[in-house]
Amino acid sequence: MRAALIRALTLVLIAITAHAQQTQVPAASITVSSTLVEVPAMVKGKDGHPVFALTANNFTLTDNGVPQRLNLVADTDSQPLALAIVVETGGAGARHLPDYQNLPVILEALIGNVEHTVVVIGFDSTPHLLLPFTPNTDQAAAELNDLRPGNQGAAILDALAFAVAQLQTAPQNYRRAILLLSETLDQGSATTLDEALRLISDTNTIMYSFGFSSTRSGVSHEASKFNRPDEPGPAHGCFSRQGADAEYNGHYSKQVLDCISQLAPPLRFATMAFLAARGSLHTNTAQSAAQLTGGEFFHFHDAKSLQKGLISVSNDVPNFYVLSFRPTSPTPGIHALHVELKDHPDLHLSARTEYWIDDTTAPQNPK
Repeated sequence: MRAALIRALTLVLIAITAHAQQTQVPAASITVSSTLVEVPAMVKGKDGHPVFALTANNFTLTDNGVPQRLNLVADTDSQPLALAIVVETGGAGARHLPDYQNLPVILEALIGNVEHTVVVIGFDSTPHLLLPFTPNTDQAAAELNDLRPGNQGAAILDALAFAVAQLQTAPQNYRRAILLLSETLDQGSATTLDEALRLISDTNTIMYSFGFSSTRSGVSHEASKFNRPDEPGPAHGCFSRQGADAEYNGHYSKQVLDCISQLAPPLRFATMAFLAARGSLHTNTAQSAAQLTGGEFFHFHDAKSLQKGLISVSNDVPNFYVLSFRPTSPTPGIHALHVELKDHPDLHLSARTEYWIDDTTAPQNPK
């Protein structure tokens, strides 16, 4: 009887303990959201050759006008590389297909002696996966040798979006790069300007763009906005989703940047270079996309000038400085970056000019 009572009490205690564990209020947890921003930067002397031996102390960087504490990422040239080769086969690109033949040696030099994987993407009015990721650069070069003309489209922004989606499947420890071979102007993309900005501002993607002249004239709409001092912003204010111009339909962040840049002169001047590059996506998509990522742009008109530019890039790729920082004000949206060198007016610096922070508190659209 005594043993039975003890067993009964034991079962009751076990039940009470289990209930307490199930109903206990969990301890408060702290979630730290930390954004690491990487900024590729190329420094060259007057002779056009890369400059070595600089440290993080040689650079200054502002994020939306606010100075940031910088670190220099070491040994980036030895990290594995995922490369997306994006080539226009449609529109004006059809006549340049012979220029992409006989490139295996140059591709090897561009990639360097590191672990790598390469994907080949063609595009006209839509992007097409021509060769899935492979470590075989000869196979990638062979794919470039066998390109076929597409339709009259030149959807550069759609192709870049497609390339970024492919690169996102690469291992996380791989550097990511896009080699774009296209005309200068986008024609027919469904990808919006804001979507393109978010995608090409991926912190681990750099872009090398080789462009030939488009066949249509440039667009001056964006540039005209900088000379309308008497024109008010949207009727209900910069941050209102009502009363914006028709062009802002569905592009709220574009409205905010354009409006504030007109109403707040200090911010306007602080972000002028960024806004100019952003606006030039309309007028020179290939060049400005490379500019926004801190990459490089080259004009070419035939196979010889293309190979010359590729050789130049192959010399630059291992010599990029990669600066990193954690934003002191990680507000969601587009951030304008400005990088300078201290006490080196004789050197030429090119660096990434923007990045994007997602709003993790905003409700997500159902898929």
